[in-house]
Amino acid sequence: MPAPSTTPPWPDGLRFAFGTLTALPVRVTRWDRDAARAGMLCAPVAGAAVGTASAAAGLLLLWLGAGPPLAAVASAAVPAVLTRGLHLDGLADTADGLGSGKPAEDALRIMKQSDIGPFGVITLVLVLLAQVAALAQLYGGSLARGALAAAVSAAGARLTLTLAARTGVPAARPEGLGAAVAGVVPVRGAVLAAAVTTGAAAAAGAWIGVYDAVRTALAVLAAAGAAELLLRHCTRRFGGVTGDVFGALAETAATVSLLVLCLGR
Repeated sequence: MPAPSTTPPWPDGLRFAFGTLTALPVRVTRWDRDAARAGMLCAPVAGAAVGTASAAAGLLLLWLGAGPPLAAVASAAVPAVLTRGLHLDGLADTADGLGSGKPAEDALRIMKQSDIGPFGVITLVLVLLAQVAALAQLYGGSLARGALAAAVSAAGARLTLTLAARTGVPAARPEGLGAAVAGVVPVRGAVLAAAVTTGAAAAAGAWIGVYDAVRTALAVLAAAGAAELLLRHCTRRFGGVTGDVFGALAETAATVSLLVLCLGR
């Protein structure tokens, strides 16, 4: 019997990435570990698609005569719509679990409940306000920089999912999306994905200027660093990752990257 292939099934991986990380009508045909590994490596690609749609929505409103605040709201809303709000829901649930101060088992039970507690509500409000405020400032200063920020923040947010799915990061539960993708990405693959995503972001920024290339690359790295800190904290508190933690990582990374891109403007 031939040995199983270790080559990631990239077409199935792309379907896995778009089918699980977006609301686009993409059917996931494989749920095995090989497809999950390829899918999580392709997560930044799905993020780039979401980010492009986010930037397009903001630019369309500006072209129609709306001001930067409305364009910013549109750019912040598109990723929520294209993910059915799952990342924002994960952020709220993770905030409730962390804020409860309860042992891991009880905190995980709180996170699994359908309602949102006070910690979750406060976190959602502050994160969305920060995202909209940053995008409004960027669109107000430059249409190109606003659109770039919308696209890069979404791609960088999904990069953190690739990094969180690396080998050595356990699942907190035996079921769910977190368990399906936990530990599937080799560390070398995660590092390569980070390098490619950062390089692509820098190249996109270079179309505006050298300064923007550097700032954009730093935004991706800062987002990954902030998400890594949250990942380690959640792993200590919950014993591993869950689908909610993945959502929290994505929203944290998107917010941090936007804040870095608007600082100093």
